[in-house]
Amino acid sequence: MKSIGTYFQNDSQRPLVYGEVDVINPPRKRLRGELEKAGILVHPVLVGFCGTDHELMQMGRAGKLQAKFPAGQNRLINGHEGVVWVPGQNRFAIVLIRGGDSIDPTRYTEDESYFEYGCDQADGLFCDEMYVNPDMLLDIPEGYVRDGKLALSFAKKMVFPDPFACMLFQLERMEDLGSAHNFRQAARRHCCSLEEARAIAANEIFDRTVIFGLGTTGMFIGDIIRQKHPDAKIVFVGLDEPESDKVRFALEQTHAAYLQNDFASEKELAKAICHMLDGCATLFVAASGTDADHRIAFEHGVLGCNGIYNSFSLGPKVSYDTMPFGFQNHLIFGSINFRQDHMEQAIHMLAGSRYDEIVGLIDREEFAADPIGAYENKIFCKGAPMKTAVIWNAEYIDINR
Repeated sequence: MKSIGTYFQNDSQRPLVYGEVDVINPPRKRLRGELEKAGILVHPVLVGFCGTDHELMQMGRAGKLQAKFPAGQNRLINGHEGVVWVPGQNRFAIVLIRGGDSIDPTRYTEDESYFEYGCDQADGLFCDEMYVNPDMLLDIPEGYVRDGKLALSFAKKMVFPDPFACMLFQLERMEDLGSAHNFRQAARRHCCSLEEARAIAANEIFDRTVIFGLGTTGMFIGDIIRQKHPDAKIVFVGLDEPESDKVRFALEQTHAAYLQNDFASEKELAKAICHMLDGCATLFVAASGTDADHRIAFEHGVLGCNGIYNSFSLGPKVSYDTMPFGFQNHLIFGSINFRQDHMEQAIHMLAGSRYDEIVGLIDREEFAADPIGAYENKIFCKGAPMKTAVIWNAEYIDINR
């Protein structure tokens, strides 16, 4: 089937192209043990741009995308965040991005395989029409569709279920690990049973939380921690001015504190973080994407004894001095995943949120005229909105709601 959209290819000059593309429909499975199913036709309605899209474009520029292409293809239609119209079912839906021949595609093992719509071996949402496994089309809550059109405010929020679900998974992991890591010590301090201590330790791990890096994922994890652990002390560390719209919005959502990283040295920054926390961190969420993450936590001593380091940044290498690391009983973990139930929970939580306020729109015609220029000068650049999306099919959007 012919469609119009954007796709990545290995080309140093044209790694991202807008134009006609052949859309394929190989059978896919959501989980191991299920039958492979041909996809059903969907029409992308509103699609968000993710940092992964920018990274894929850079990989195409460097000629490193081959493993990401669908089997037998030399291109990948990108886009994995947004809402689609399912004409055969007369409804809107959110695409569950990851599936495959595995028990749980977000926790696959060595003998299992996975795919991701718009990211890895399967085409995504930046096209007029595409095919999705029918088991991977998630329902949206009632009340957001009127006369066959989706409220724009709701559609904007639906660019976030993927990263928000990932943060719900992070919260679950931090609670699980905090409980297992510290419950015996908590039992002694609180003179309680080991079972009671597990719940106490799961909560106490958030007592003094540093979120190092204030992007949307950092904001989401702060919001989710605050909702589940209202007494947590949370400090965001970022580069933005404290008066910026992004910082203002994040603090309104999370009731956290903010520290601008404008210090002359990392040592001074680390001292300021501990001062704001009234002590060393019990939890350090590394979300800046820089090598400063681990230096601040370990070399400069921000992460306290028995603390957890959540290695969420992609790219940086993590190192530590094994002598203090062992005696201070630090725990390092990294996982960038979510399950279907996380994504379904994210859809409902986002529906009642204000996150549409941080989504800016780019006109489809402007984007189509120069997609690479749009990426570099409008979407992923200094001064860009926290999140950018495009109304791909205006027929299905009610812009007044």
